[in-house]
Amino acid sequence: MEKLIISAALTGGGTIPAQSPYIPLNPDEIAKEAQRAADAGAAIVHIHPRDPEEGFPTGDLDIYEEIHVKIKELTNAVICTSTGMSHRLSAEQRIAIVSRVKPEMASLSLGTILMNRDPLYKRLKDKDYRFGWEKEHLKNYRKGLFANTLHEIEMFWDSIIEAGAKPEIEIFDLGWLTTLKYLLQTKGNYPVPIWLQFVMGAFGEHPAQVELFPNLKHTADTYLGLGGYKYSTIGIGYPNQFHMACTSIMMGGHVRVGLEDNLFIEKGVLARSNAEQVEKVVRLAGELGREIASPDEARRMLGLKGIDRVGF
Repeated sequence: MEKLIISAALTGGGTIPAQSPYIPLNPDEIAKEAQRAADAGAAIVHIHPRDPEEGFPTGDLDIYEEIHVKIKELTNAVICTSTGMSHRLSAEQRIAIVSRVKPEMASLSLGTILMNRDPLYKRLKDKDYRFGWEKEHLKNYRKGLFANTLHEIEMFWDSIIEAGAKPEIEIFDLGWLTTLKYLLQTKGNYPVPIWLQFVMGAFGEHPAQVELFPNLKHTADTYLGLGGYKYSTIGIGYPNQFHMACTSIMMGGHVRVGLEDNLFIEKGVLARSNAEQVEKVVRLAGELGREIASPDEARRMLGLKGIDRVGF
């Protein structure tokens, strides 16, 4: 099997500071987490911007660009720019960063996501909240909808390609493959190899069950009709993150971990850093006979343009 590409999703936009003191919030913290994750074995770091003072997901382009610059100063890791910063932002606000920084890679979700944080809202007590916005944010979360219309998806696709970046195509459910097939049939500008990310365990989307993943992968193989694509797998929450990681490693795929997707390193024990989760996957991969890809090896495997050609 080819070497394993590990991605680390450093902070995300859905977690709140009350959940863990280890979630990085400001540009310096996020950049240092990127460095630690890369030193531990991550070839790719997936980033979101946060308000530096209170950790609220933000669309501020200056803050977002600062995060890119600081990470580039500290590590050679591939930076995957999220275009899903917050459901409160318009599509135009979410995609603007790609044209500005012209990254090597940017995320692209191919459908609309339901949102529900009821269990967390019921579990947390007033004393747990670090910032004033957190409780109301959770309370109203289920009223939100992370909408991605076909028009917006096409706009995102075109903007990412125009910036010379690789779309990291997020597949949260089986039906999203229909949208991908449409794009592949109507867009003549997609870069090979296609890079898919199967996301399993999000509320209302594909379950994170090991026995279901081979069917998802087989459907992608046969329905899309691609001669060759590469994929990574995400399991949302614990223990899904590591169960799906092992499955993907054994099946020849790649892996994403990180505090965006799961806050724990083992049952009831918070991960103290993204690097801690990366290190666990490195150990699992070693037991299963997969070597770890460096950032430059990942660039060659995915056909990326290189860190010297970004816009930041």
